[in-house]
Amino acid sequence: MSDKIKQVALRIKALCEIAGVGAEALARELNIPVETYLNYESGKTDIPVSFLLEFSHKFNAELTSLLTGEEPRLHQYCLVRKGKAPTVDRRKEYNYFDLAYNFIHKKAEVFFIKVDPHPESVKRKYYSHPGQEFTYVLEGTLKIVLDGHEVVLEKGDSLYFDSGKAHAMIAMRKKPAKFLAVIL
Repeated sequence: MSDKIKQVALRIKALCEIAGVGAEALARELNIPVETYLNYESGKTDIPVSFLLEFSHKFNAELTSLLTGEEPRLHQYCLVRKGKAPTVDRRKEYNYFDLAYNFIHKKAEVFFIKVDPHPESVKRKYYSHPGQEFTYVLEGTLKIVLDGHEVVLEKGDSLYFDSGKAHAMIAMRKKPAKFLAVIL
C-alpha cells in the first residue's frame, strides 16, 4: 500500500488508542467485519472515504486531519484555486479533490470527483456512510446505482440522496465523468 494510506492508518490507530476503543467494539459500531477494520488500521488495504467520514464523525475529528495529519485552520472562508485542491487518494476508480479541506468545523465535505470509465465486467463496489449526499454532474454521463435503483445523470443534472443506502458511481459512454459531491 502507498505511504499515504499507511500514514492515515497510523492516525486511525492512534485515535483509537487515545480513546481506549478496541478494534472489535469499533468494527461492531461501524458495522464492518473486524478483519476489514484491522486491515484499514494496519494500512494493508485501501481505506474508503465512506469509512473515514464515519470514523471522523465518531471521534469528532476533522477528515482533513485524518487524511493529512494537519488540522484545518480557517474559520471565515477557505479559498481553493483552480488545480490546487489536495487530492484524496483512496480508491482507484475515483479521483477525489477536497474543495473545503482547510475550513475548520465543516458541516459538509465538498469534493470534486472524477470517475474514469471501466468495463461493465469490472465488479462494482458499493459504499455507504451516514448522512446525505448531493451530486451535481459537471461533465460526462454518470450512472448512480442507489440501493438497487439506477439513475443516469447528464451534465447539469443533480441527485440528492440518503448516503446510508448502498451506492456506486459509474462513468458511462467510455468517457470520464466529473462531478461535485457534497456530503452532509
